[in-house]
Amino acid sequence: MPRDGKLEARLKGVNITPGYYKAPHLTADAFDDEGFYKIGDAVMFADPADPSKGLLFDGRLAEDFKLATGTWVSVGPLRGAFIAHFAPLVRDVVLAGADRDDITALVFPDADACRKLVPDLAVDAAFAALLADRRVRAEFTRLLDTLLQSGSGASSRICRVILLAELPSLDIGEMTDKGSINQRAVLANRAALVEDLYADPPPPHVITADR
Repeated sequence: MPRDGKLEARLKGVNITPGYYKAPHLTADAFDDEGFYKIGDAVMFADPADPSKGLLFDGRLAEDFKLATGTWVSVGPLRGAFIAHFAPLVRDVVLAGADRDDITALVFPDADACRKLVPDLAVDAAFAALLADRRVRAEFTRLLDTLLQSGSGASSRICRVILLAELPSLDIGEMTDKGSINQRAVLANRAALVEDLYADPPPPHVITADR
């Protein structure tokens, strides 16, 4: 089904759940008017001229968003590029920017990798203290600058980040039972931090790229 410039996968058959248990509102949101399950994944044809060659995953439509300019941000590829660029310092990242001018990010750092940047810091130092160390922040600033410079347009340019000492929580829905991050839940639960990302001037805990 065409949606927002992509093709959304929708499924129907005896192998597909008829709905959510005792949650009619969730069921209503998950199915279209013809009874097809909207899984939230985008796909593309491996060979547009030959559909029999199958489909390729093309990101999560449920995660993608529009900037204030109307530009669509494909979260999946950009998230992967961010983690790769910051490796091994980042475990995961959640992108923000819906109806905003710029893309920003809430970052879940890797404690062991970050600790190697400050070998003289006490082993028992709190994670928050580690992330506040000027050397850790300087490295994240440097990497954010180089990532911003490599971006080819508004849909791939991340300008501000916050390093999170508090890991995503399964109890409040920030992690799925499969271990993947729930972007919408993280943004909702940490809405105050998202506002900090767009504050002018930004508060001290926000890392800003040099544009």
